[in-house]
Amino acid sequence: MAISRRTALILAAAGAAQACMPIPGGPGAGAPDALGPEFRPQANADYDAWVAAFRTRALDAGITADSFARGFEGQGFLPGVIERDRNQTEFRRTTEDYLALVASDEDVSLGRSRTAPVRGTLADIEAATGVSGDVLAAIWGVETRFGTRLGQIPVISATSTLAWEGRRGRFFEAQLLAALRIVQTRDTTPDRMTGSWAGAMGHTQLMPTVYQEYAVDFRGDGRRDIWSDDPTDGLASTANYLVRHGWQGGRPWGFEVHLPEGFTGPTGRDNRRSVGEWRAAGVRLASGGALPDHGPAAIHAPGGARGPAWFLYRNFDVILRYNPSTNYGIGIGYMATRLGGGGPLSRSFGPDETGLTQDQRRELQRRLTAAGYDTGTPDGVFGRRTEAAIRDFQRARGLPVTGVASPDLLAMLR
Repeated sequence: MAISRRTALILAAAGAAQACMPIPGGPGAGAPDALGPEFRPQANADYDAWVAAFRTRALDAGITADSFARGFEGQGFLPGVIERDRNQTEFRRTTEDYLALVASDEDVSLGRSRTAPVRGTLADIEAATGVSGDVLAAIWGVETRFGTRLGQIPVISATSTLAWEGRRGRFFEAQLLAALRIVQTRDTTPDRMTGSWAGAMGHTQLMPTVYQEYAVDFRGDGRRDIWSDDPTDGLASTANYLVRHGWQGGRPWGFEVHLPEGFTGPTGRDNRRSVGEWRAAGVRLASGGALPDHGPAAIHAPGGARGPAWFLYRNFDVILRYNPSTNYGIGIGYMATRLGGGGPLSRSFGPDETGLTQDQRRELQRRLTAAGYDTGTPDGVFGRRTEAAIRDFQRARGLPVTGVASPDLLAMLR
């Protein structure tokens, strides 16, 4: 998007669609007023004609005339939704960058404070489903920054606009019908049913069809309410989703491990081996000791044997049913570990292709900003804003304008 930070992360993680948010919708995409008039209903005769024709299909599908009228009251065509759908930029981030974006020390600190009041709820859900409360909290954190960025775009307006636009018309018409069924069952009201520009909703960003299939009323109050300040039903619904996709209760997703010197593999999720084979190869827990046996596992070592590496069990694959990116799964697992009291990674990733470590990249961003070239948050991840700042600095100094960082550039700023 002139995308929200969280949407960028989803795209960075996947370059593909999520299970619960099949179209990267940008959890926490912001309120329509904050985003501008393009996210308030605007006149569009073709859209209006499409809605009139869709009404017949909706009624044939079981939506009552009253539910249809209530659902569309105050809704309308949102040009900003189409703009975002057509201008999704696919980011390819390293595992190091992705962790910096979703599980920084600041994110962990926020997560610990936001999860403290709901620890009892997470324990209740874990007892009922077997899904780790820390994993659920981590998904909550990555999807909506622990409920602080739920998204405020009306879901019926968003899904109807995208269904009318037609690029993925069948998919979004199904989402729109599901949203109208939510109105019909009175789980919420149309004005409260808000979310991302693509219709992902609630604390853990469920698409309407996924909500219909997996959402639960955990407290038994008669509504499956994933939109309120209370995240209980959202967290429990995500637990239900994971259970129904094979989550094994009482078993971990994985651990950080240390690989022996000279380790050559195999690595990757498709290369599963018994724990005994990995032990014999010299793989050990980063925290010390032998690997626990929870079934066959794979190793993910994006930086090679000397960098951070993870031992991935079956439950890691279940997390990927929520989002198919390995980076997403590692982000969830790492955040879950930190929320459970674990420390930061025991090994660093080392310098990147520019020759800078993450700490040096953060320093470069801070120094550029201090020199009047705004880079935004100094997170060590170089996006368009940092690249533009580098180009402006290079231009002002009469240097070749590349937008590429280097140790020499950092030395000039010191």
